[in-house]
Amino acid sequence: MGEANLVKTICGYCGTGCGLVLEVKDNRIMKIRGDKEAPVNKGQTCVKGAFAYEYVHSNNRLMNPLIRKAGQLVETTWDEAYQFIADKLSGIRDTWGSNAISMFACARTTNESNYITQKFMRTVIGSNNIDGCNRT
Repeated sequence: MGEANLVKTICGYCGTGCGLVLEVKDNRIMKIRGDKEAPVNKGQTCVKGAFAYEYVHSNNRLMNPLIRKAGQLVETTWDEAYQFIADKLSGIRDTWGSNAISMFACARTTNESNYITQKFMRTVIGSNNIDGCNRT
């Protein structure tokens, strides 16, 4: 068994951005506590930030894309999954119009990621229907 390492990070559950300290041992998260030096939360955490980390190591976690074929979810390649998404979005846009599609952006991602999200929606889809968790 290796020695535990303390890793500072930012919680990704909402747009607040609380500072967390992860206790990591043998490449597994063992415990999480609030970072007392973080100006946003000063060591406090919500229930999700403190305790909802076991999913990271879950055997039930998806590792590959799935597509429903003949009523069953089957594992597929990333290329096929991306093509499936593109075809479905194009079909919705062509049938119902661009305003039938919306996208949710994330406050915890980079400015560049949010920029490309809105650029995709406005230029490829043709819609201004973009929302995000920035208001939390």
